[in-house]
Amino acid sequence: QVQLVESGGGLVQAGGSLRLSCAASGRTSIIGTMGWFRQAPGKEREFVAAVSRSGVSTYYADSVKGRFTVSKDNTKNTVYLQMNSLKPEDTAVYYCAADRGVLLATGMDEYEYWGQGTQVTISS
Repeated sequence: QVQLVESGGGLVQAGGSLRLSCAASGRTSIIGTMGWFRQAPGKEREFVAAVSRSGVSTYYADSVKGRFTVSKDNTKNTVYLQMNSLKPEDTAVYYCAADRGVLLATGMDEYEYWGQGTQVTISS
């Protein structure tokens, strides 16, 4: 199967930047689309961004469009989420997810593999 491990979370001030990483291992050849989700305290997990297998196609939630950039390095089996102009409302646990499909999925139930998450906290 596929294992996903996120890293790069932390505490930053509003307006700052963070870069999250998600390293995939195991049967990485079956991975198609990869995505980022987040879950704030007391809220449901929500879609943030997705990237195609090739890394060419991306899709973003409206709330992060223009501030976040998703990319991937297939030589390292790693996906990144560059987060700029961070806001307190970006505070959440961020999860990496992977699917075998080729569509840029936005629904949680469309992703088969999940990481354990990394905490991002933005102070005002």
